[in-house]
Amino acid sequence: MESDQLYRLRHSLAHILAMAVLEVFPEAKLAIGPPVDNGFYYDFELPRSVTPEDLQDLQKQMEKIAARNITFTSREVSADEARELLKNQPYKLELLEELVKDGETLSFYTSGDFHDLCKGPHLSSSAEIPTGSFALSHAAGAYWRGDEKRPMLQRIYGLAFESKEALEAYQAMMKEAKERDHRKLGAELDLFTFSDLVGSGLPLWTPKGQILRTLLDDFVWKLRQGYDYERVEIPHITKKELYMTSGHWEKFQHELFHIKTREGHEFVMKPMNCPHHTQIFARKKWSYREMPQRYANTTMCYRDEQTGELNGLSRVRSFTQDDAHVFCRMSQAKEERLKIWDIVKKFYGAFGFDLKIRLSLHDPANMDAYLGDEASWHAAEAELKALVEEQGTEYFVGIGEAAFYGPKIDFMAKDSLGRQWQVATIQLDTNMPARFGLTYTAENGEEEPVVMIHAAIMGSIERFLSILIEHTAGNFPFWLSPVQVAVLSVNDECADAAQAVAQELRKAGIRVELDLSSESVGKKIRAASLQKTPAKIVVGNKELAQYQETGEWSLGVNWRGDLEHQVAEPQSLPKLIEQLHALNQP
Repeated sequence: MESDQLYRLRHSLAHILAMAVLEVFPEAKLAIGPPVDNGFYYDFELPRSVTPEDLQDLQKQMEKIAARNITFTSREVSADEARELLKNQPYKLELLEELVKDGETLSFYTSGDFHDLCKGPHLSSSAEIPTGSFALSHAAGAYWRGDEKRPMLQRIYGLAFESKEALEAYQAMMKEAKERDHRKLGAELDLFTFSDLVGSGLPLWTPKGQILRTLLDDFVWKLRQGYDYERVEIPHITKKELYMTSGHWEKFQHELFHIKTREGHEFVMKPMNCPHHTQIFARKKWSYREMPQRYANTTMCYRDEQTGELNGLSRVRSFTQDDAHVFCRMSQAKEERLKIWDIVKKFYGAFGFDLKIRLSLHDPANMDAYLGDEASWHAAEAELKALVEEQGTEYFVGIGEAAFYGPKIDFMAKDSLGRQWQVATIQLDTNMPARFGLTYTAENGEEEPVVMIHAAIMGSIERFLSILIEHTAGNFPFWLSPVQVAVLSVNDECADAAQAVAQELRKAGIRVELDLSSESVGKKIRAASLQKTPAKIVVGNKELAQYQETGEWSLGVNWRGDLEHQVAEPQSLPKLIEQLHALNQP
């Protein structure tokens, strides 16, 4: 099914959902019902909360309506006629009055006795809906117009695909995704937690979770060191004037956490790091011989996200950026971006992600959303496009996906479930350096403008970990696993021996968890497997006796099945440590 036909299918099913709801809940008030990726939804004000049983009933009602072969007919109506058709629908009337005020054509779609304010497009009739191609999935709360001060409505979601087989394949993938949900695995693997006393969207990292964060950050830093980046540090708050100069205040002041001092000064919690980094560059005059300057900084940022939009680690109020900014000459920008590109490929290649490129450009119909003039945008976008094309890499264009200060190259990662995520980004920025008056002294003694390149490899550690946890189902590569080896004693007589083995592994730099409990070995192995521990070493009477006889350990390893390096036979501890060291790197 072509994408346009699939869009029409999903849009038509949204209307059929509204028809079904009105038949089950005649007093329902309708809001909006658009097609979306993977299906559709519709928002309703209902007399009570929707239950799973309601969803089943509505599904059956939709199937009955679709079987009637109803037609979807478009027509234009006057404002007065529209008000009459929607007289019992306050949310629709609100939308209607905005359209009338803006002078837009009032387009309606009619299906039997159902009329909806809608531009379409739709299918010609419900006879075009493939049998078994749609299913209602769940319901959730949604504020009217996304405003938490407006009424809370009920949003009913549906899935829709070109065939029953495509729907079933997607449902199977979603079932697997549910098992891999980073919120579920994060709790089971004891990686992070949230506290009502701390606040929503403010994750707390456990010792195991912090190991992940540190190792990932160290990996990025090692890659950056190869290109002569230097570490810097910045405070977590700033005067609002910094963001007024950068342009962020005008665009994002309502998304920031504000702080008033006792003296009446206004500060904000930093939502990003680039303006701070401009001030590190601005501390002195620079010669062309000293360009470029490369600053790297892993630090937390803060944004006042709405509570209803928070989602585990994917959408939080405090997040950690592995941020870097390069201040360079325009003639150096291409080489610097290629260096960043190389870092991105090496980092994501270590996790088996398939990367695609999105060239994120400005929306020419909405220039007010961006800094600078259109000519400078076209020049910067042409630079990025040429760079991407020179790499011989396939790419697609995202109109309106640019940052407000410049276009960017976005790397889109496909995970093991086939889902696509935006991860790393390279952004070319001439606007912010100009706003701060950043220059360098050229060969002729003249001051020349600086170009600024923004480059986050993980984007935010929190969001990247949400993707990685689900991509790996918590089975991290050996070098990244918070616990790499579980050492398990068979009985109390072997406890000291198990401790000795664990101590030798720790001295060799291996992260070890020791289980000396009275549980059976089988239960201990299962517990370690549930914690996704890559390797399990059992120390029993046989191993102890051999050590007492020879002075050397001979140890077998129970490996996680997805490791390439399998150990079938017992071996000496030095040999085992050598093999573990070989695995203990990205």
